[in-house]
Amino acid sequence: MRGLISCFLGVLLTACGGAWNDPYPAADRGRNILYTAFTDRPKHLDPVQSYSEDEITFTGQIYEPPLQYHYLKRPYQLIAATAEAVPQPRYLDARGGPLPDNADPARIAFTDYVIAIKPGIRYQPHPAFAREEGGEYAYHALGAAQLAAANALGDFARRDSRELTAEDYVYGIKRLAHPRLHSPIFGLMEEYIVGLGDFGKRLQAEKDRPWIDLRQHRLEGVEVIDRHRYRIRIKGKYPQFLYWLAMPFFAPMPWEADKFHSQPGMAQKNLTLDWYPIGTGPYMLSENNPNARMVLERNPNFRRETYPCEGEAGDMDAGLLTDCGQALPFIDKVVFTREKEQIPYWNKFLQGYYDASGISSDAFDQAVQVSAGEITLSDDMRAQGIVLTTSVATSSMYMGFNWLDPLVGGADPKTAEHARKLRQAISIAIDQEEFISIFQNGRGVAAQGPIPPGIFGHREGAAGINPHMYDWVDGQPRRKPIAEAKRLLAEAGWPNGRSAKTGEPLVINLDTTATGVGAKARIDWLNKQFAKIDAQLVVRSTDYNRFQEKVRKGAVQLFYFGWNADYPDPENFLFLLHGKQGKVKQSGENAANYENPEYDRLFEQVKAMENGAPRQELIDRMTDILRHDAPWVWGFHPKDYTLRHAWLTNRKPSKVGHNTLKYQRVDAALREQRRAEWNRPVLWPLLAIVLVFGAAIWPAWRGYRRRETATAR
Repeated sequence: MRGLISCFLGVLLTACGGAWNDPYPAADRGRNILYTAFTDRPKHLDPVQSYSEDEITFTGQIYEPPLQYHYLKRPYQLIAATAEAVPQPRYLDARGGPLPDNADPARIAFTDYVIAIKPGIRYQPHPAFAREEGGEYAYHALGAAQLAAANALGDFARRDSRELTAEDYVYGIKRLAHPRLHSPIFGLMEEYIVGLGDFGKRLQAEKDRPWIDLRQHRLEGVEVIDRHRYRIRIKGKYPQFLYWLAMPFFAPMPWEADKFHSQPGMAQKNLTLDWYPIGTGPYMLSENNPNARMVLERNPNFRRETYPCEGEAGDMDAGLLTDCGQALPFIDKVVFTREKEQIPYWNKFLQGYYDASGISSDAFDQAVQVSAGEITLSDDMRAQGIVLTTSVATSSMYMGFNWLDPLVGGADPKTAEHARKLRQAISIAIDQEEFISIFQNGRGVAAQGPIPPGIFGHREGAAGINPHMYDWVDGQPRRKPIAEAKRLLAEAGWPNGRSAKTGEPLVINLDTTATGVGAKARIDWLNKQFAKIDAQLVVRSTDYNRFQEKVRKGAVQLFYFGWNADYPDPENFLFLLHGKQGKVKQSGENAANYENPEYDRLFEQVKAMENGAPRQELIDRMTDILRHDAPWVWGFHPKDYTLRHAWLTNRKPSKVGHNTLKYQRVDAALREQRRAEWNRPVLWPLLAIVLVFGAAIWPAWRGYRRRETATAR
């Protein structure tokens, strides 16, 4: 009995050391660490290959392109990162002669950007820079024994660093054309960067070499001026090019790291740049286990950068300017844990083990309440000191029709008009407002075209509605009735959902990667939408890789896609329907393979224009063409709802700037206090069990002791 009591007391003493359900090591308690989660494993961390949101969460903190976005200002504003300043364009004619800033775009043959890099910036510590006493690199010619002993970057004991130079940026741009890397923006950039296409063709001759020393190959449009300056020459006038200079594609790459990771045998052990990024940013990747946990730690060599002192209206009241002028970054370490299910993610957030969270549909009613159209936090959330932030994302979610498909496409002039009316009928039938209400908990705005709110070119009010899908009634857009969709369907040759010629039913195939319970509900809803016009929907579910292959080959009819702005300019959405970006013919981002000569002609003008009334007029004309042709079922622009605990500050949502972790701050002491309050172990059931168990065995124990005493006597 005494043993049971001692055991119970031992459990109590153990509990005093911290919450029993704490998923993190005891040694990390109270440390300056941000805890968050990720759901999809990153596939690429090499800057010229990575192009997805789940990857830039990491790459955006490690790599430093020359430019970045101001953290607080809206509309988004480009500012210098490693560059001395945002470079100004210099316009040239076909002979290379200078042109004035207000020159007619038709006269501009080339644009030069000269980027000056701040001196003294250094890379994170890395074994690629380590040298022997004689000056030779320690790990650039690994022997079999050295390679056999290395399974992770940490197995290389020696590390060093060096200064960032202009040559590193030139080397990084050259890697866009590397024949084995297949950069997703190479096709687009060869249209702009002078000589990039020919450069890529020349590199094909060396594609079988383990390492291609790109320093030995000249790229006409990108060259080093001196140690801290380089020049990029692009074709024509393309003001949006500056936005690309804020993306990891244009981050620097030291040749030493490229050579180090290209050694034979490294790829078999995941010792590649795709697994171990190297940069000058505020953080470096110290642990890479994409199936479970990713860890970023402060780069000890990070340059001097301070928190901004200006923002937009409301930032002062929101406390976003409190740290004005303070050195960045504030957080020492960021721990990402992979959560494949939303419920564990949500529960850990409520327990304080994640510092911020989105709101899943299942948790929406628990987190927020809607009153008179206003969204506010629930009482329980406010009681925990949780803060809600909302914003309309610079994103467009849509369903694309394959323009090359004989039924729904517009490539065949003989059937184009019938196919257009079919697409419009389907677009009316799919009630986006209902979808947003049911599956997004109201977190979205029905799209009227490709450009989301917050991006130049987007129109609000009556001037912004799609007249083919909506009527303007009582100051609000109202979706056209199903009767209109059925009329269009009949004119398309499918009265009552059957062919006017053969009587066969109208069958539309939707390709999707969606699986699971939530996906089934969405598919059931979609079937009901098509049933409203007597059409049959066949859903063809497949895995991600197979789906991407079908889209690349044009073997789809209707498909779900979405696009988040790479940069805050309408061109970044309008190019998704540019003929030269066709997925099948050009391997571009126009997954619908849409082509319209007039749209393409206007696009070429719009992309070279500055924002203003003339540009808006052309965008309106392009949008009218798209609404008429209906290559997409215009879906919705999501609304982002994010929650954070009171101890996480300086957090402002951004869908364009991704290097945001350096601005955020954690009050670790407050977090420990709240965690302890919210996760106190409930011990009375254990005590009750001990007492009941003790009461049950007490008579037997007393009898045993009595017999032992009698025997002893």
